[in-house]
Amino acid sequence: MIQAAFQQYAYSSDNSERAVQLISDLVAALRAAWANSQEDNQAAIQALQNLCDVLRADAQKAEYLRESILHLLSERNPVSLYLISRYSAFSGFFTEIRRRLAYKLLPEAVDSAYLIDLFAQFFSKVKDTDWVTAVPDEVWLELITVLRFEDAHEDLSASCLKHLAEASQVLSYRITALGLEPELIRNHPELEKHTSPFIAQQQVLARFLEATDVNEQIAESGQVLVMLEQCNAVVSKIRRNSTQAGTSIQLTQLLHRMAQQIARLECLIHILMGQSNEIAKEHARSKIVMLFKELVYGECHKNDIGEYLQNNVEVMALRVTENASRTGEHYITNSRHEYFALMRSAMGAGGLIGIMAMVKISLAKLHLAPLTEAILFSLNYGVGFMLIHILHFTVATKQPAMTAAAIAASIDATDAKSKEMKHLIAMIANMVRSQLAAIFGNVFFAIPTAILIAWCFMITTNQHFITPEKAHHLIADIDPVRSGALFYAAIAGVCLFLSGLITGYHDNLAVYNKIPQRLRAVKFLQKVLGLRRLDIVANYVENNLGALAGNFYFGCLLGGMSAIGILFGLPFDIRHIAFSAAFVGYSAFALDFMLSWQTVAYVAFGLGLIAIVNLTVSFSLAIYVALKSRKIRFKQWRMLFSQLATRLNQHPSEFIMPPKN
Repeated sequence: MIQAAFQQYAYSSDNSERAVQLISDLVAALRAAWANSQEDNQAAIQALQNLCDVLRADAQKAEYLRESILHLLSERNPVSLYLISRYSAFSGFFTEIRRRLAYKLLPEAVDSAYLIDLFAQFFSKVKDTDWVTAVPDEVWLELITVLRFEDAHEDLSASCLKHLAEASQVLSYRITALGLEPELIRNHPELEKHTSPFIAQQQVLARFLEATDVNEQIAESGQVLVMLEQCNAVVSKIRRNSTQAGTSIQLTQLLHRMAQQIARLECLIHILMGQSNEIAKEHARSKIVMLFKELVYGECHKNDIGEYLQNNVEVMALRVTENASRTGEHYITNSRHEYFALMRSAMGAGGLIGIMAMVKISLAKLHLAPLTEAILFSLNYGVGFMLIHILHFTVATKQPAMTAAAIAASIDATDAKSKEMKHLIAMIANMVRSQLAAIFGNVFFAIPTAILIAWCFMITTNQHFITPEKAHHLIADIDPVRSGALFYAAIAGVCLFLSGLITGYHDNLAVYNKIPQRLRAVKFLQKVLGLRRLDIVANYVENNLGALAGNFYFGCLLGGMSAIGILFGLPFDIRHIAFSAAFVGYSAFALDFMLSWQTVAYVAFGLGLIAIVNLTVSFSLAIYVALKSRKIRFKQWRMLFSQLATRLNQHPSEFIMPPKN
């Protein structure tokens, strides 16, 4: 196929069109060699080396390919190809999502006058990036060497360098414009007080492009790279500060775009300096290979929605999970004092959950329309969970979504040293016993609360709060074998995970949007509450907005899930360990405690499985997001599990009760 491509080139008369055809045929030949070998990367390497051998043996063919490449780089408007994106650098997050989705469904029109469109035709397959990237840089550098670009016509080379300089100018202008964005200045006010590197780099680049002497170009290029390093330093500083100051989708998108633009401009500067000396020439060639691979990857993934979401949401997820991590640390006990304090707070939550279960059963008795019923269920759960938080009580199932981020933070700091591993194992042991204490408090106080409420109802009205039929139905709902209890428990686990993200998101929102400071500035609230009380309210909102929002939305998720199932005809419902325990209490009283020991054991077994599914699903999802957001590749899982098993075998009591000291 390679020989056939060169023969067709020799017989063609149109230089421009035959250049396009030659490169297209060669790329297709390399792709076919890789695809025909079951996508074996070694086949792609061998195919490219074969092309190098052909060009090395036949100088005429090398000249054909060299002239074809230079013709395209000089005549087909290549500037847009060198830029970081063919679309606006200022497009918003959701605008870019819509654009990618639209072009996935209906591809854009091709204009052969622009090299970027021809490049998309050359590398038209999504998997082209696989074989291009798999070929080592050394092989691509060998191809550049055998093409002998130094023997090319001077006018063609000068035209290619001119287009590179134009692309550098465009990138510099874009960096300057992005550096003046109000969102950036708001997060880095020093840009207004001092000379901004985003403006200075453009001025230095202009001097570099105007320089004619080689020594002057070298000096000015060094200054450009220094200014770009300062731009990178500002971007990195804002990212670090977002841990305390919060972030937003707009800021995350802006910083991501700026980092891309700066990196691409640095690459073009190194390529432009390739004519100065032999060392710079070798460095420029390596940068050309890097740029080529980036361009292929960019074209193959230009409409990839998943990758775009991952790149831009990653920083946002990190901020959310870190806020959840700080909250999660309060759910991990280290001493007996903290342990029993957590158990008491869990008992308080169990009492309130018993009352919330009563309200839920009472609302269900009204047989309202599904939407009305879902709204009332959601308000019952949401307001109840908010009240639990306000009273400083603890819901056991809320722990995993919060503690997972704290565990991920500890994993991030752990290496092969035994000291750090021991610290991680100790944290896991603390988390396990804290979780058991919270479950014990929730379950074993929700049941007596439910029995007490049912008894009071019996004394007051002389009838059971629920009928025996309803009691049997509630007990059947937690049957792990003959009902969908475990599946519904998994749905509740997903809701718990989402509530953890919502908590972190609103904590980030309160910090980034300066909600407490803005509350203090509201004139109406100043008059109604007074400055001192308003300051107390603002401080409370600053420290609790995320928790209140997470609890309320968690209640809405639980209350609305059955309505979603009815609306879409899906088997959606929830099983929450604390509420299931409360329903068991109401059912046991309604049946006058006439339950066999086998039934009691089976109910306890069902409650245990519901608790395990609740906790496992929410913790697994939370730890996955926390690890992904931190880009953690923990390779010591075997060591961790081994030492964890050893600790459990040697000191099992530590996983149940804290040591005295």
